[in-house]
Amino acid sequence: MKAKRSYLLLALALLAPIALLARPDGDRVATRADAGVVPMGPTADQSTAAKLVYGILSDSRYAYRPLPLDDALSQDVYKHYLDALDPSKQFFTAKDIEGFMPLATRLDEAIKSGQLTPAYDIFSVYRKRVGERVAHARSLVKDDHFDFTTDERWEYDREQAPWAKDSGELDELWRKSVMNDWLRLKMAGKKPEAIVQTLDKRYANLQRSVEELDSEDVFQTFLNAYTSAVDPHTDYFTPKTAEQFNQQMSLSLEGIGAVLQRQDDMVVIREIVPGGPADLSRKLQPGARIVGVAQGDGALTDVVGWRIDDVVELIRGKKGTRVRIEFIPPEGGVDGPPSTVTIVRDKVQLAEQAAKSEIMTLPASGREPERRIGVIKLPTFYQDFEGRRRNPNDYTSATRDVRRLLDGFKTQNIDGVVMDLRANGGGSLDEAVDLTGLFIDQGPVVQVRESGGRVSVSGDTAQGVSWDGPLAVLINRASASASEIFAGAIQDYGRGLVIGENSFGKGTVQNLVDLDRWPANEGRRRFGQLKLTIAQFFRVAGGSTQHKGVVPDIAFPASIDATEYGEDTYPNALPWTRIAGVSHTQYGNFAPLLPRLETLHQARARTDKEFQWWLEDVAYFRDQAAKKYVSLNEAERRAERDRQETLRKQRQEERKRLGLPLDPLAADLSDDGLGASERDIIKDVAREKLAEKRPDPLLRESAAILGDAITVLSQDKTLSAQVLPESTTPSSWAD
Repeated sequence: MKAKRSYLLLALALLAPIALLARPDGDRVATRADAGVVPMGPTADQSTAAKLVYGILSDSRYAYRPLPLDDALSQDVYKHYLDALDPSKQFFTAKDIEGFMPLATRLDEAIKSGQLTPAYDIFSVYRKRVGERVAHARSLVKDDHFDFTTDERWEYDREQAPWAKDSGELDELWRKSVMNDWLRLKMAGKKPEAIVQTLDKRYANLQRSVEELDSEDVFQTFLNAYTSAVDPHTDYFTPKTAEQFNQQMSLSLEGIGAVLQRQDDMVVIREIVPGGPADLSRKLQPGARIVGVAQGDGALTDVVGWRIDDVVELIRGKKGTRVRIEFIPPEGGVDGPPSTVTIVRDKVQLAEQAAKSEIMTLPASGREPERRIGVIKLPTFYQDFEGRRRNPNDYTSATRDVRRLLDGFKTQNIDGVVMDLRANGGGSLDEAVDLTGLFIDQGPVVQVRESGGRVSVSGDTAQGVSWDGPLAVLINRASASASEIFAGAIQDYGRGLVIGENSFGKGTVQNLVDLDRWPANEGRRRFGQLKLTIAQFFRVAGGSTQHKGVVPDIAFPASIDATEYGEDTYPNALPWTRIAGVSHTQYGNFAPLLPRLETLHQARARTDKEFQWWLEDVAYFRDQAAKKYVSLNEAERRAERDRQETLRKQRQEERKRLGLPLDPLAADLSDDGLGASERDIIKDVAREKLAEKRPDPLLRESAAILGDAITVLSQDKTLSAQVLPESTTPSSWAD
């Protein structure tokens, strides 16, 4: 997991194949387009940055768990670096690894001194091996001789596999990999000529992407091998990636408001942000290919063949400035006539990641009346830190947005609220505290223990609440950090039910340190930022979420194998521990109610077709993942594909018969054999939008469980008195 916060940071993965156009600071780096293989070597600024990072991570005044950078840690850095370059062991041979071994205990001195040549030496070999493997793969594609009638299989999970002993063993490994790529396209209906063209281009693009990596890319990869060897949530950001990180946290940027994706030699518009400058221009649209960029009335720069981040660097700019973009409309094809548009940059709000609400209606059944449950989906605990400093009364904030949605619910006769935090990897610690304050009336929310052992308590100090009625929190294995603080506090206070899967188990706090604040750099961005673990957080009851996560009151079957994903999969993660609890209000004790809710849930789940289908799918995909291989026998693969397609059709027909919502992707779930950059962008985005409308049995069941709780407590006064003491019962829980 990766974290996202400007001061106190909590985990959130920041992996995306697209780039957002945003405001730059400093000069644009030189383009790598058409430059061939870029010479590798550290810059003076990188040497300084490495020494700064070492100084911070080895100092107990900064790091929660400082580690000496010695030969033992150097070997861990070495292992992390190899894993970052070649995680599937498809490029290096055992002989390469043997040649690297003398460097394994020299990387500590390289970092301390800033003499980083060993890291670049390893990368140079890696880049050469990629070229060799790609050449071999392309030769296999052009000489189609694959036999798909054998019992061969492609072992794709090679994390624990030994390094290939020589190039011949790698040839065999790649033969099976190419066979799998070919078979996927063949089963998707592609003709041999089209398959050859697609795969040849795919492998050529792989080599080009590696050749385009520059010194900054290699430096960040290597330094993150060091930071991750120290702690799984410590990361180094170059100036460019630090800016992107902060934009994601603020949900805002200054630019034209477009999402870009690279396809072959061109950068293409994937999405237009509604209401942004590009949208208001009425000229740019998804699928448009950008071929030239100019600042104001300046000369156009041809950007065909450029890296996507270099194109972004040209297009983004300060609010109020003009950028001129030359593009080929999507209907014009690759060689169509270009058009030009001039756009005035502005501040753009990234609404897709903001809190959203919906209302679910649970029909009356037996003694249960109709219930209206408000759902708030929160993808991340975001906050615009710069905006808050400029104007504390007007800034982007998860809590402010959720408060607005809760106020809206009050006028819509809502019986209860479900906070959906599935896949919410965290964000701002302040937001986790403030959001909890919308549901409790003053009190501690989280305890934070620093490296020296000092424990501080953060809590809600504002009087009153935004919602005092029935509440449930829905979590899954990907709910982490700030999500765990919020869910844990709601559970400890007895303020609401926690439903779903065990959460991720991240119980540490990170701080973002600007490395440019030390050396005299005349205000330029030179050294980047370091996100490091500075503390551990604990629930108000005293327990940590580290490793164990938040255990739900009503549990759904695990959709992800905990041995594959979660804090306890990191060998160097902090252990679980606990400290003394702090005094807090106990709004309720749901323990006496849980057996009744579990019985009602299980009875409903047994007859809920969509829930049962979800259980079947989870079991199927976990079984497939556990195999760690796919068959290269075409008949076997087609039979399995046909079974899945038949199953989807049967389910869709049953949906029609039962009057259930149809699955908008039922006819579009077969493997097309393509990668993200190979698909038609317009169709791919449309498919993503449809995916958001797919039936969600887990959310509906969570709402039903909350409805059960409301009904049971309103009808069983004795149980209600046990669960919700009269002195602290929010009036609308038991109606």
